[in-house]
Amino acid sequence: MELVSPMELVRRNVTVVQNYSLLAARSLTNAFRRPRYIADAIQQADLIGVGSLPIVVLTGTFTGAVLALNTSSTLAQFGALSLTGQLVSVSMVRELGPVLTSLMMAGRNASGIASELGSMAVTEQIDAMRALGTDPDKKLVTPRVVSTIFMLFFLTIISDLVGLVGGWLISAALLGLDSFQYWNEAYQSLTFADVVMGLSKPFVFGFIISTVGCYYGLSTRGGTQGVGRSTTQAVVASSVLIIAVDFFLTKFLMFWFT
Repeated sequence: MELVSPMELVRRNVTVVQNYSLLAARSLTNAFRRPRYIADAIQQADLIGVGSLPIVVLTGTFTGAVLALNTSSTLAQFGALSLTGQLVSVSMVRELGPVLTSLMMAGRNASGIASELGSMAVTEQIDAMRALGTDPDKKLVTPRVVSTIFMLFFLTIISDLVGLVGGWLISAALLGLDSFQYWNEAYQSLTFADVVMGLSKPFVFGFIISTVGCYYGLSTRGGTQGVGRSTTQAVVASSVLIIAVDFFLTKFLMFWFT
């Protein structure tokens, strides 16, 4: 492990934050400038969104099932087992749905973006694009950012729905709850603020996942070892940022709606 002075470590971290911020800002501004590379965005939406659907469905279903199963004993102690649908719906829509879906997307897509762009960087394909007059940020980054944000929104909705289905399966099969009562509690307990809080987070998390993956991919150096290192860093950084930003975003949204 390389030993560096504290000042050098601070300088490197400040440089990383600065370069990432510039890349993130360009990814947004480029979306409003021509050419827009719509075909690339559609292709990335298929790879990122449709390709992530199985893991999102499995994660959401088992999360809702485990949530209903773990909380049933506590609710039964207070004679409130009928509130299982309310607990599952509020927990999935407000917090667990968007966060767990984003973490799954970070593990699958941040690593995929970083490895793909990293391979292009070490083989000098990105330098060749610049030589031909093509802006790599606009051609490679912006379509991935737009597609990730767009698809994560709908994947979160699917995750919320299958999470409710998973909770219903456990409630009906193991807890003996009436299906109508479960779904009625799940629907009636949700408010407009809950839905807005849950569906506004995917826009922020999708932006984090895509921009972090693109940054580490484009900054890859050192051949195949550098690609592997960038892939790992992209997953770790995006996952940590999602969890940290979720706290501040939740605090802001709770303050706004309460």
